[in-house]
Amino acid sequence: MTVRGSQLVTFDEDWRKTFRPDIPSAARVYDYLLGGKDNYPADRTVAESMIAQLPNVKLAVQWNRAFLRRVVRYLVNEAGIRQIIDIGAGLPTVRNTHEIALEANPAARVVYVDHDPVVLAHARSMLQGVPNTAIIEQDLLEPDKILADPTLERLIDFGEPAALLFLSILHFVADEADPAGLIARLASPFPAGTHVAISHATPDIVPAVNDVERVFDHATEQAHVRSRAEVQRLVAGMEIVEPGLTWPPEWHPDPDDVVPANADQAYYCVVVARKP
Repeated sequence: MTVRGSQLVTFDEDWRKTFRPDIPSAARVYDYLLGGKDNYPADRTVAESMIAQLPNVKLAVQWNRAFLRRVVRYLVNEAGIRQIIDIGAGLPTVRNTHEIALEANPAARVVYVDHDPVVLAHARSMLQGVPNTAIIEQDLLEPDKILADPTLERLIDFGEPAALLFLSILHFVADEADPAGLIARLASPFPAGTHVAISHATPDIVPAVNDVERVFDHATEQAHVRSRAEVQRLVAGMEIVEPGLTWPPEWHPDPDDVVPANADQAYYCVVVARKP
């Protein structure tokens, strides 16, 4: 049970493991914004509130998803990464992380991390029979449990560089939970050459993004948007990959891509960094 403003919100003790369609889920809200069908009225109410405040939000999440595809191809093809941990993976959609990675390198290994019951059910079904892939039921807020998970230990070699994806997840981590420390802990067992990729909501260009925090007050996760400078500090001590911290459509666009003139209306900033 927790208090938000003047309202009392009650969750089951095991709400993170219990299917609760009456409580909005960030993963299902994102699914609705992407045009998916794995969402419920509570999720759609939150999503429609976001659309009312941020008219570009459906396009913004598409840009964020396109960034995922490009960054995975970059990590495998150009950075030589063969193992990826996608944290807060969300609901499966078209062109998922493992599909892109395995297309680039059939020997690639991908572990998804999530605790949402709907995400887990869909991902387990999708990954059945797919080699070198798995989803584990763990929480970003408990990095040691992620690293000690036996399924992750079976697929991931701590002796070689890995890629850690934090896409549209860290703005659901409060400052008190130390998101930079969580990233550092998860990267700590891996050698130099390990990469971290982040996409994060920011109000720098569109201050209305701040209002999204209130939209998620009664959801399973609360929002904590950050400035671009704060997002860059999440990877302090790492080497920033060119073109640096930027808007999703501007990060390594494909040759046929036309970078939109309103790329700064993405509501997200993105950054990729390399462990020295």
